[in-house]
Amino acid sequence: GLETISLRYFNIFGPKQDPNSLYSAVIPKFIDALLQGRSPIIFGDGEQSRDFTYIENVVQANLLAMSAGQLHGEAVNIACGQRISLNQLLNVLKEILGSKQSALYQEPRKGDVKHSLADIRKAKEVIHYEPKVGIETGLKKTVDFFRDHKRS
Repeated sequence: GLETISLRYFNIFGPKQDPNSLYSAVIPKFIDALLQGRSPIIFGDGEQSRDFTYIENVVQANLLAMSAGQLHGEAVNIACGQRISLNQLLNVLKEILGSKQSALYQEPRKGDVKHSLADIRKAKEVIHYEPKVGIETGLKKTVDFFRDHKRS
C-alpha cells in the first residue's frame, strides 16, 4: 500500500510572516510592535505557554519524512519539544531588540489554551527528527529579517 505520514506542526514562526494578517501569529505581531515602539498586546496574564518551532525545523522534518522508509500512516508532532510563556517570549524579543517597551495586557481570549507542549518522541523515532534551530536562535533570525525589511 501507500506509505504515508502526517506531520503536525506546532506554532511555526520565521521570516516573511505578515504581522498584519488575520491569521498572524504572536511572534511577528510582537516583533512588529516592538520595532514600531508600540506595546505588544498580550491576552490574559501572559503565563500561557506554547511550543514554537522555527521554519527551518519544519523544512528539515518534511525532508526527513520524504526519505523515511516503512511509514504506516503515523502522525508525528513537529516542534521543539519545549514551551515558553508569552511573557518569557516577549522578554527574549525585548532583549534581542534592546527594547524597554512593556506589554499591554487585555482580557484573555475565550477558549484560549493555557499551555501547549508537543511530544516529539515519535518524530525522533520514526523520521529521526531533532530540531536544529532552538527558539532563541530562531527568534534572532526572525528579528534580523524584520529589521532588514522594516516598513518605512
